[in-house]
Order: sequence, then C-alpha cells, then structure tokens
Amino acid sequence: MDKEVIKYIIAYFRVLMTDDEKLALKYQIYMEKSSDNSEQRKKMIEKGWINSENKTTDLLKTGYEDFEANVVKRIMIETPEKVFFNNCPKCGKLARTPKAKQCRYCFYNWH
Repeated sequence: MDKEVIKYIIAYFRVLMTDDEKLALKYQIYMEKSSDNSEQRKKMIEKGWINSENKTTDLLKTGYEDFEANVVKRIMIETPEKVFFNNCPKCGKLARTPKAKQCRYCFYNWH
C-alpha cells in the first residue's frame, strides 16, 4: 500500500484503531518527542503517558512503518466501508484531507 494512503488513514481514521493500536501509537509519539530529553521522558513515564506493556511494544517490534502498514491493512480488511478516500475528480490523486476541496497536485478546485 502507498505510504501516502497509510499516512492518510492513520491521520484521519484513528477512531478505527483498536485500543492497543492507539496505545502503541501514543507510545511511539511520546518516545519520539522525548528522545533527546531524559527529564521529559521521566515525567511522561511517571504520569503514565509512556506505557511499555508487552502488547504495546510487541506491535512496534518490527518498526513503526510496519506497525502503520499492519494497522491500515487490518482496518481495510475489517471496516473498508468506513474509510473515505477523497480523490480529486480531475486527476484522481488523494486529497490532503477527507474534507479538502482543492487538489494539491493539479490545484483543481471543486468547491
């Protein structure tokens, strides 16, 4: 699956992720944000924002890109009818957001 499609689904259809997938995503984001600040990471762990349970780390063990691809694959198998691809009516490429009305590639406007 195309990286652009994967990022689109992760960004705009997070509601379709399982609780474990959401925790793994938060874990990845918080670990990345605190990678160069050990004090910040320590505070995040104390507050429970960073939770390294086995399920969370197991989902990320093959890397973040694989995690995203696996999540999107599961979503598209289980609930494809809930995912809306907002493609440009002129060039057919994926718009930036599900509600966008202007193509970022050909600049076509369908307001």
